Amino acid sequence: MEISGPITPGQMAVLVGFIPILLAWMYAEALEFWNKSRQATVNPTVPDILLKEEAKKQLLESGLSPESSRAYKQKAGLFRFFMMDKDFLLDNRLTLRAASEFGAFLVYFYLCDRTDLFGESKKNYNRDLFFFLFFLLIIVAAMTSLTIHHDTSPFSSKPVQYLNRHQTEEWKGWMQVLFVMYHYFNAKETYNAIRVFIAAYVWMTGFGNFSYYYVRKDFSLARFYQMIWRLNFFVAFCCIILGNHYMLYYICPMHTFFTLMVYCSLGILNKYNETGSVIAIKIAACFLVIVAVWEIPHVYDFVWAPFTFLLAYNDPDASRKYPPMHEWNFRAGLDRYIWILGMIYAYFHPMVEGWLEKLEQTEVKLRTLIKTCISAICLVVGYLWYQYIYKLEKYTYNRYHPYTSWIPITVCICLRNITQEFRSYTLTLFGWLGKMTLESYIAQFHIWLRSGKPDAQPQKLLSIVPNYPMLNFMLNTIIFVTVAHRIFILTNKLKPAMIPAGDNKQLLFNLISGVIISITLYALSLVLLNLMNKQVHYAHASNLNK
Repeated sequence: MEISGPITPGQMAVLVGFIPILLAWMYAEALEFWNKSRQATVNPTVPDILLKEEAKKQLLESGLSPESSRAYKQKAGLFRFFMMDKDFLLDNRLTLRAASEFGAFLVYFYLCDRTDLFGESKKNYNRDLFFFLFFLLIIVAAMTSLTIHHDTSPFSSKPVQYLNRHQTEEWKGWMQVLFVMYHYFNAKETYNAIRVFIAAYVWMTGFGNFSYYYVRKDFSLARFYQMIWRLNFFVAFCCIILGNHYMLYYICPMHTFFTLMVYCSLGILNKYNETGSVIAIKIAACFLVIVAVWEIPHVYDFVWAPFTFLLAYNDPDASRKYPPMHEWNFRAGLDRYIWILGMIYAYFHPMVEGWLEKLEQTEVKLRTLIKTCISAICLVVGYLWYQYIYKLEKYTYNRYHPYTSWIPITVCICLRNITQEFRSYTLTLFGWLGKMTLESYIAQFHIWLRSGKPDAQPQKLLSIVPNYPMLNFMLNTIIFVTVAHRIFILTNKLKPAMIPAGDNKQLLFNLISGVIISITLYALSLVLLNLMNKQVHYAHASNLNK
């Protein structure tokens, strides 16, 4: 098996850190098995709950509360891990299992995309097959997962909320299916539609984050780091393991930036957020910031120059080379305004919800007339957008996209929520897929498609079943979706262990410990690679002398 390129310090550092975690998990599983076997043999009649109560009583008798004991165990966690403390390993067995499984998936990513263990094949677009597969999935979803969502309270007479969570997850799901199929089949004719889908994702970033912070008023450090963790944990390890720049996965920095903008805009002077004029000023300030950065010449270069180390990117296979920050300018610039529209829609959500409730209570003929008029207006506006904007050649379309992407999004929202029945029904299969859009977006690059080298766009398909393209598509898709779903679950499982909610001291301790461990592992990897290189050089010199 050959690998593409030399081993990097980052890869070696992850490997050195992964091995003790894997060994600790295996040891913890062995301890758990041994304890259960012993318990069943020695005292099979004592229930687990009685054993836990007895342990709690012993703690209280020794002057320690369960809370103080837990805090002590957390603070001494690193030392106990390195000492392979049995109680610590048993307490954290599931976390170690999640970390080990996550590491195993990273190894699989590397094997698929950086070695010749599996083959590769060319992309082949067939319009008939492309739309056949998509509509087949819709039919299967409709037959197996069509669900009606009722009010949260059985005593409530309110209609199902428009833009409810089930609906937005379904929306993300079917868009994600078309998004990844666009990459797999190289469906260039759907380029403009994909641009609208990405704009809709960014719109949801503004809508969802504004709704959360405006309603919950939770601007804590734990919430902030949990948000950053969700967006960047998986992609950070992919960048390290596969030697890619952050901007190869441009969705991640885009959503991170726009999420930070929402967080900052609502977090600053947040005690005044209940005042409408303050929200108006904040939203106007967001518009002014984006206009200044992207519309005024030279401001973009000045603002983003300090972040070149993070956001620079150049496709090694591109025939034309652009400045390092061109990709970020292009990608973020396409959707620079739509997240603010998401904030505005979120702010007026209760008002629209009230209008819809009143509409549902009106006389049937009037209600039908109003809904028919709204639907007709939406259809006309959507048709005009399609004829005069969407059908433009892609480079021309890109110039209009930042200012027009809100049109199809608004039309879609209005038509999807025009009746209570439309709001109530969703295809939960797409909702399930919509929950792991971030993981499926990143995973597609390496275990569904294939680039073969750092920073390259995935121009080929991963081939596990050579010469059988549809069987290969089926098997790869099963593995791809399964792995993406597992990584989504593992990311959420590892989050509370690294970012505890409501404990800023422990959070700070974890952050500092993480930085120290990362620096130590990187330094150790440099030493190991240096020793390996010297040994290879010595062996090569010995062969020449012979």
